Amino acid sequence: MSLLSDLINLNLSDTTDKIIAEYIWIGGSGMDMRSKARTLSGPVSDPSKLPKWNYDGSSTGQAPGEDSEVILYPQAIFKDPFRRGNNILVMCDAYTPAGEPIPTNKRHAAAKIFSHPDVVAEEPWYGIEQEYTLLQRDVKWPIGWPLGGYPGPQGPYYCSIGADKSFGRDVVDSHYKSCLYAGINISGINGEVMPGQWEFQVGPAVGISAGDELWVARYILERITEIAGVVLSFDPKPIQGDWNGAGAHTNYSTKSMRHDGGYEVIKKAIEKLGLRHKEHIAAYGEGNERRLTGRHETADINTFLWGVANRGASIRVGRDTEKQGKGYFEDRRPASNMDPYVVTSMIAETTILWKP
Repeated sequence: MSLLSDLINLNLSDTTDKIIAEYIWIGGSGMDMRSKARTLSGPVSDPSKLPKWNYDGSSTGQAPGEDSEVILYPQAIFKDPFRRGNNILVMCDAYTPAGEPIPTNKRHAAAKIFSHPDVVAEEPWYGIEQEYTLLQRDVKWPIGWPLGGYPGPQGPYYCSIGADKSFGRDVVDSHYKSCLYAGINISGINGEVMPGQWEFQVGPAVGISAGDELWVARYILERITEIAGVVLSFDPKPIQGDWNGAGAHTNYSTKSMRHDGGYEVIKKAIEKLGLRHKEHIAAYGEGNERRLTGRHETADINTFLWGVANRGASIRVGRDTEKQGKGYFEDRRPASNMDPYVVTSMIAETTILWKP
């Protein structure tokens, strides 16, 4: 008699050429991820060869009941670490039946910016540091924390080991390997300053692919927490008080910044970011004012400042970049719940296209 685990792990390629494609999209809140699966006649590696699909937008807060059909356009393909074999994950964006992007489709506008000739010529690279918190399912309190109580103060938990300091490593390592399997350019993981909080990094990724890869990495992570019976939170300040918040620091460079003389290009780009500080903050994630307080390795939300190796700045430039006179910088303002399509394209638009 087969067990459930045997059936879940059936290798379809033993008996059929058909594959399962899991279509993924972003729901009406801008953070809820949705997905559903369909059977395809054989392996597919080019998103343009995949069929469009539809879903009930009235059930995701994205369309009225009387005109509820929303169309999914496949945009990027990844290997499926859950079903394995030739099965795939498909990152999609959403359109009306008339072909107009729906309001929550942030990818469409980002793709326009990234296809601008001036942006294409600069080959913008991104490395996104995605912080998140793992919560106990029934009480929405960080894993490893005593129920209704608090652990010892911050200090021993960052990059820690040990059952009394590090909580959730099985989820984190499962996610790390799953992303590598899927073809996501995940570059590392680490335990964060607040216990129960972790970080993974995606990049370097070029242009729109940074957003695609981060969203699918988030999807894989939430699927793993579903299996593990814990809750994934991207709240930028999950616990009030003397505890670090959660951000999505975004590292960025252009071809001009990476070449000789790039440090001067970096300084001009930072100056432009400072001039549009309010616009960027407005697009960098909900609830960010609870995190950007000037404490816990942040700059105050109303203040723009940059510095070399300064983790209390809005923009941090690394010592190596200063020393070599070229490289990249880190925008430390985005919250953990930011939309990477919005943040990456806005940074490119401000630093490359915008004329003060």
